[in-house]
Amino acid sequence: MSTQPHRTAVVTGASSGIGRATAAQLAAAGWTVYALARRSERLESLAAEVPEGTGRIVPLTVDVADREQVDRAAAVVEDGGGADTLLCIAGGALGTDRVAEGRAEDWDWMYRVNVAGTLNTTQAFLPMLRATGHGTVLVLTSTAALASYEGGAGYNAAKMAQHGLVGALRLEEADHNVRVVEVLPGMVHTEEFTRNRLGGDQEAADQVYAGVEKPLTAEDVADVCTYAVTVPHHVNLDQIVLRPVAQAAQFKVIRTP
Repeated sequence: MSTQPHRTAVVTGASSGIGRATAAQLAAAGWTVYALARRSERLESLAAEVPEGTGRIVPLTVDVADREQVDRAAAVVEDGGGADTLLCIAGGALGTDRVAEGRAEDWDWMYRVNVAGTLNTTQAFLPMLRATGHGTVLVLTSTAALASYEGGAGYNAAKMAQHGLVGALRLEEADHNVRVVEVLPGMVHTEEFTRNRLGGDQEAADQVYAGVEKPLTAEDVADVCTYAVTVPHHVNLDQIVLRPVAQAAQFKVIRTP
C-alpha cells in the first residue's frame, strides 16, 4: 500500500450508491474525504457514520453540472490544505428509449451529469493535484462506454464521451505525474440507479436484476476504486472492467428461475 503521508480525496456523487460506499471506505482507511453531492442531509449522515479514530468526511453540497458550485467547493478544499486524489463518481442514466423515440431532455441531462460534470470537477481540481507531485484522478464510467445496446443509446453516448475524455486526460497529465484511472462496472445493484433511470418505478427496477445471481454491489465497486487509488503511485490501473460472473457481456446475462 501507499506510504504517502497525506491522503486527501474529493469524491463526487457521495450521497448514495458507489460514491457513498467509496467515500466511506476511504474515510474508514484514514483518509480525509471531501464528499460532494446535491443532497446535504445524506452527506451529513455519511459523515456521522465514520468510525472514531479513522479518517473524516467533510460534506460539501454541490451539483457537479454547475461549474460555479464546483469552483466554490475547490476553494474550500484548497483552504483546507488541498487534495491529492479526485474520484469522479457522480453520474446517472435516464430512460431506456430507442433512438427514434429518445427524449432530448434526457440525453441533455445525461451529458451534463456524466460528461460536463466530470469536466467541471477535473478542471477545478487539477491544479492542486498537479501541485502535490503525485496526483490521481479516477473516473467511474461504465461498460456502456464499451458496447452499445438497444434502449441504451443516450447512456451509451454519454459514457462513451466520458470514456474519450478520460483517455485524453491520461495522455495529457502524464507529464505532470498525475495518474488517471478509469473504472468500468457492468451490472451493479444499487438503491437508486435503475429506479431513477426507470422514472421511479421500483417494480420495473427489480425486474432488471431478477434471477441474476449476485450482481455487483456498490461496496464491490468501491473496493476496486479504493484499491486503485491506494496502490503505489507509480502503478496506474488504466482501465478496470468489472462485471458479475452472471453477466458475461452486455448482451449475455445468466438468469435463474
